[in-house]
Amino acid sequence: MASSPPKLRTVITANERLLNLKRTFEEKYGEAPLLYAYAPGRVNLIGEHIDYCGYSVLPMAIEQNILAAVSHNNSGTISLSNTNPQYKDFSVSCSEDIFIDRENPKWYYYFLCGVKGIQEKFGIAQLAGMSCVVDGTIPPSSGLSSSSALVCCAGLVTMEANQKSLSKVELAEICAKSERYIGTEGGGMDQSISFLAENGTAKLIEFQPLRATDVRLPDGAVFVISNCCREMNKAASSHYNIRVVECRIATKMLAKARGLDPSGLLKLAQVQTELKASLEEMLALVDEVLHPEAYSREEICKALGISAEQFSAELLSANTQHLTSFKLHQRAKHVYSEAARVLRFKSVCESAGADSIRTLGDLMSESHASCRDLYECSCPELDQLVDICLKSGAVGSRLTGAGWGGCAVSMVPSEKAESFLLAVRESYFLPDPRRAAMENQSLFVSKPGGGAAILLEE
Repeated sequence: MASSPPKLRTVITANERLLNLKRTFEEKYGEAPLLYAYAPGRVNLIGEHIDYCGYSVLPMAIEQNILAAVSHNNSGTISLSNTNPQYKDFSVSCSEDIFIDRENPKWYYYFLCGVKGIQEKFGIAQLAGMSCVVDGTIPPSSGLSSSSALVCCAGLVTMEANQKSLSKVELAEICAKSERYIGTEGGGMDQSISFLAENGTAKLIEFQPLRATDVRLPDGAVFVISNCCREMNKAASSHYNIRVVECRIATKMLAKARGLDPSGLLKLAQVQTELKASLEEMLALVDEVLHPEAYSREEICKALGISAEQFSAELLSANTQHLTSFKLHQRAKHVYSEAARVLRFKSVCESAGADSIRTLGDLMSESHASCRDLYECSCPELDQLVDICLKSGAVGSRLTGAGWGGCAVSMVPSEKAESFLLAVRESYFLPDPRRAAMENQSLFVSKPGGGAAILLEE
């Protein structure tokens, strides 16, 4: 196996989970694994749906992660198994082109996204055979980035098995690009924090170039994650890509209105850069140029001077070809205001003033309102959960992740953490038998964790 850069390797003491995974691997393949690797999930504290628009986000890695045990095999195949019996085994020949079925987003296709990304980066004609067992502690379809963590873990072990070497930044960029094979046009936040996270600190993630800056969270508060128990798989619906498309169209409409050539502009941040404008000026421009009523295809084509065929081919994705109306004003307004909230959140963390916890909480709650009302990516369960969290002692609460289900993140004064957990449990989880059954993995305090790594046993 190849030697990775030092930061991609970490020594750990074998724990119960690792030993169980080792036993499962030995029972499955008749030998011990050669290496282990993990990639964490994440919670985005603020900055929702703006990474793919070119704006900075502020996530932290969580302790829950994807853990994989891997060895070489000489069978010319990549054999995948999962400790969760609901996820079926899969194998693929190393000599075949890797096929990823966008219409059927099974767990192993996410793994294969990471494999394919490394293969294409290095132009590997014949991949090394791998036997692999995956174990995950990130609740699936919860908005905590279980799918991206799986892609990142797969990219890391494929790099290692094929004796290649990359930095964490390079791996993050490759995995962000390769996850799009499953059909989700993400912006790179999830993969970036999964690789670049460090214990004890959140990160401001900036793009082009990719860069991560430590953000020290204030003492005296904890972040609590709560799952609304409505699952949302980004790749299995068009909700996510619809928003990407609406922001892309809004970009071109704003550019055209200000005399810019819209042909090379795809992200709302690019319009701001070209105009050398502030975020406040961009918000004023949105109000001036874009009307709140939904736009039709015909109106957009006329404004941009393009044909219906160009519109479908250049602006829509495969799973958004059915769209007939587009809410451009609302989406752009959310993006520019959310980008401003991220910068304000970082600034407040740095100042560590007396009211910083309250101010950060207000920013989180404003973010949820914008996601709910302007971006329309919440759902009744999330709105109910956020309301309960605020009534239970949180200073701020918001959906985290893509939305339409999944989790909320709440900022809670440390001294209220215990009473907060009890109140949310009693108000949201216990009255519903299905939620009550999921409570153990659906309500927890999280501290900033470390990034993806190859694990070396002591």
